[in-house]
Amino acid sequence: VMTATPIPRTLAMTEYGDLEVSLLDELPPGRRPVRTALRRADRRPRIFSFAAEQMRAGRQVYIVYPLIEESEKMDLKSAEEGFAELQGELLRGFKVGLLHGQMEADDKAAVMGTFKSGQIQALVSTTVIEVGVDVPNATVMIIEHAERFGLAQLHQLRGRVGRGGDQSYCIMVTYLQGGREGSDVLARLETMCATQDGFEIAEKDLEIRGPG
Repeated sequence: VMTATPIPRTLAMTEYGDLEVSLLDELPPGRRPVRTALRRADRRPRIFSFAAEQMRAGRQVYIVYPLIEESEKMDLKSAEEGFAELQGELLRGFKVGLLHGQMEADDKAAVMGTFKSGQIQALVSTTVIEVGVDVPNATVMIIEHAERFGLAQLHQLRGRVGRGGDQSYCIMVTYLQGGREGSDVLARLETMCATQDGFEIAEKDLEIRGPG
């Protein structure tokens, strides 16, 4: 028995042909395609040097991590570790904020408001910024441990930049060591560099993961 309203409704619309499809495959006027690159972790100093140049020019930066706290079982930099590292080293001298899903709603809103107003130059975050965030002045998205994210997530994260008229950049940082599994993941990440078409990315995601 199907109890979820959208399921029988969609089936009925399909059966009776009462269904129209709108295809949105162009950027809004005035926006540029986001330049996307895949880099290994040994390039991090150069990556953050570029981010610093953007911030000195008045732009803002996102740095996204897959975890909130350090995990002994997984060799990943967490958002909290990354925040501490960037403040003390690679982004020293810049105003850096931290945002993640375990924060209280008021605290998250305060941090996001501070970032939108430009008081924070770089925002270290988890995927809590994946949707519903619009900061046109943010031009750089750095995704740490990009191999830990799916194509859909990467595409959503990339969509947080390029929302203004300035050229924007998405830099995916991978810590892969090679091998068969690494080659398969790199091939997936290279899809992000090859296209910004969400339809193509969805098809690749379906090909890799299968339906269901």
